Amino acid sequence: MTDLDIREIHFLRGPNIWSNDPVLEAWVDLGSLKDTSSDIVPGFADQLKAWFPGMIEHRCSIGERGGFFQRLDRGTWPGHILEHVTLELQTLAGNTVGFGKARETCVEGLYKVVIEYLDENVAEACMREAREILLAGYAGKEYDIAGAVARMKRVVDRNALGPSTSAIIAAAEDRGIPWRRLREGRSLVQFGQGVNQRRIWTAETDRTGAIAEHIVQDKDLTRNLLRKAGVPVPEGRVVANPEDAWEAAEDIGTPVVVKPQDANHGRGVFINLTTKEQVDSAFQTAATEGDGVMVERFIPGNDHRLLVVGGELIAASRGDHAVVTGNGRDSIGVLVDTQLNTNPLRGVSDFCPWSKIDTEEWDPAILSELEKQDYEPSSVPNDGERVLISRFANWSTEVTGLVHPRNREHVTIAAQVAGLDICGIDVVCTDISKPLEDQGGAVVELNASPGLIMHLRPATGEVRPVGEAIINMLFPEGRDGRIPVIGITGTHGKTTTSKLVAHLMKATGKLIGVCHSEGLQFGGRHACSKMGDRTTGTWGVLLHPWTELAVCESSAESILLEGLGYDRCQVGVVLNVGTEHLGLGYIDTLEQMTKVKRCVVDVVLPEGTAVLNADDSFVAGMAESEHCRCGVLFFSHVADNPLVIAHLEKGGRAVFVKDESICLAEGSLQRRLCALSEVALPLTGHFSFNVHNALAAVGAGWAYGLSDSALAEGLGSYV
Repeated sequence: MTDLDIREIHFLRGPNIWSNDPVLEAWVDLGSLKDTSSDIVPGFADQLKAWFPGMIEHRCSIGERGGFFQRLDRGTWPGHILEHVTLELQTLAGNTVGFGKARETCVEGLYKVVIEYLDENVAEACMREAREILLAGYAGKEYDIAGAVARMKRVVDRNALGPSTSAIIAAAEDRGIPWRRLREGRSLVQFGQGVNQRRIWTAETDRTGAIAEHIVQDKDLTRNLLRKAGVPVPEGRVVANPEDAWEAAEDIGTPVVVKPQDANHGRGVFINLTTKEQVDSAFQTAATEGDGVMVERFIPGNDHRLLVVGGELIAASRGDHAVVTGNGRDSIGVLVDTQLNTNPLRGVSDFCPWSKIDTEEWDPAILSELEKQDYEPSSVPNDGERVLISRFANWSTEVTGLVHPRNREHVTIAAQVAGLDICGIDVVCTDISKPLEDQGGAVVELNASPGLIMHLRPATGEVRPVGEAIINMLFPEGRDGRIPVIGITGTHGKTTTSKLVAHLMKATGKLIGVCHSEGLQFGGRHACSKMGDRTTGTWGVLLHPWTELAVCESSAESILLEGLGYDRCQVGVVLNVGTEHLGLGYIDTLEQMTKVKRCVVDVVLPEGTAVLNADDSFVAGMAESEHCRCGVLFFSHVADNPLVIAHLEKGGRAVFVKDESICLAEGSLQRRLCALSEVALPLTGHFSFNVHNALAAVGAGWAYGLSDSALAEGLGSYV
C-alpha cells in the first residue's frame, strides 16, 4: 500500500462545490497513515513547525492566528496537514493563497484535499512536493525545505502570469469583468464573453496592429515619422559599415549613439561615443543584434519611460544610472555583485524591475562604458571613487506628476503616430518637468508591449494604476464585458430544456450560443460534440465571437470534476435532483448531490433569478440557502403547491399548471399563458416529464424578460 497516494487530481476551473474560485481537488489515499494523528508521532509536529514557521499565520477552523499549530498539537490527520503544507509552499513560492479543505470521502482513508491556486502547474507541483515532505516528516528524516521552495519558485517563473498581466487581471476582477487564461504558460487572456470579449497578451491588446508593431521595430522609420509630426527626436541615420558610421558621427557631431535598427531592450546600444575606434567597435556588436545599424546624436540626461494608454499618459518613471563606489580593495566585478546585484529589486524574475548585471559574461555596452573611464572589470577603484557601470535605465523613481504638459503632448502624439493603443515611450532629458525643446531632450524609442513592472514596483514613489487604465480602455465605464448567461442543470430533462429555452430566446433577436449534451449551436450553425454539457462546451460558447446570449447545460460530472464553465449567470435553472448519478466523485447522498446542483444557483447575479422546481424538495430548498442572493421564481405542475402559494403571498413569481393551461403569477396577480395542448412537446403518458421542462423554460424566458406573446409563440413553434 502506498501512503499519501495521490490517486487523481482535478482542476475545478470554475465555481464548484467548495468555492466560487478555482481550486485543485486531489483524491488522496492515506494508506497506512489513515489512523496516524499528528500528536502520536514523536517530534513530527515540532519538526513541521520548524520547517514552515510561516504556518503560524494559518488560522484553520479555530479562526485565530496559530490555529493550525493548535490542531497539530492536539492531533490532526495527514490529509489536513497535506492541505496546509501545499498552501504554504505556494505562498513561499510567490503565489499567495489561503483557502483549503480536507474531507474524508465515503471510502475510509480516502480524502478529498482541496487547494486554492493561482496557477495549475504550480499548485500540482506544490502538492506533490508537500507529499514528499510529509513522508519524510513521518519517517523522522531531514528534508531540504529551502531547496523545495527554490524548485517551486522555478515552477512559478516558468508558468505563472507575469506582473503586467496580473495587474490587468486584478483590475478586471475589481470591476467584475470575467477573464480566462487561454493557454497555460502564456500571458494570453480573454476578458469578457462572446461579442463583448477583448484579449490581451501581456501589454498588447487585440487591437495592437501588426503595422504599428512594424513601425516601432524600425527605429529609423519611427524617428522619421515622429520628426514629421513635430515630436523632438535625435538627429541620425542608418549606416552601412563602420566607415559610414564614423562619417555619420562626424556629420552629426560627437558624442553619438550607435544602436541596432530593430533590436529591443537596449541590446547592442552604445552611447556617448566620441572616437572612431569606439564607433567602429560599437558598429560590429550592434550589427549582430539586428538588421541594420543607426547612428544618432547623443542626448545627455536620464532615461525616462512614459506609458501611454488609449491616448493618455498614465505613468512615467525616471531611471538612474547604475554606479558602484570603490573601497580600494575589491574589483569592479566584485563591487557590482556586492553593491548592485544584491539589491532585492534585481533578478531574473518578471517581478523584479531591474535585471542582474552579468559579471561572468559582461555586456559589451558596459565594457565600452568602463573603457571610456579607463577601467575594466578587474580594475580596483580607489576608496570612495564612483564608477559608472551603465547609463541605461534601472527604472527607479516615479515621476508622473512632474511631466510637463508639452512633454505629455509629445508622447501621446508619438503613440498615435505609431498607431499603438498601449505604448512605452523612452525619453532622454535632464528634467522631465521642462519642455524637451528647451533642454535638447528627445524621444528616442517607442515600445509595443511595454513592461509595466517599473510602474508597479517603483523604488521611489507611488504605484501607478496602469492595470486599471488598460482595463478602462478595453471596457469603458458601465461595461463589464458580460453577455447574458442562462445556466441549466438537474438530473433529468436538461438537454430538452436547454433546447427549448434557446428556441424561446430567438425572440430577443440576439445570436444564441447553446451547449448541451448533444453538441453546440451558434445561431443556425450546429457543432456535434459529446462534451457539450461539460466545461469545454460552455467555454466554446463564451469564446465564440458571435455569441450575444448563452444557454449552457451543466452536468453533474462537469460540476464535480471541472467546475462550472462560467463565473456568474443571469438566470439559473435547476430541474430536479435524482439518484442516478450518486457514486460519481464519491457523492453518495442526495444532500451532497443537491450541493452539486446548487452551484448554478450560487452564481446567479444579485439582479438575476433562480428558476427552481417547487415539486422537488431538494431543489426548492435551494431558495433558502445563504448562497442564494438573487430573486427566485418557482415552477410546479400544480397550482396549489403550498410552497408556491407561500411564495406568491410574499410577492414572488411562479409558473404552474392550472385547468390544463400554463399560468404565470406574481403576487396576487395571475394570468393564463397558453393551453398545454398548444405546447409543441409531447406532455402526456411516457412524456409527462416534459411538463416540468416546459414550465422551467417558460420560467427562464419570463425571468429574462420575454413577453407573454413571445413565450406562447415559442412554445407552439418549437420543433
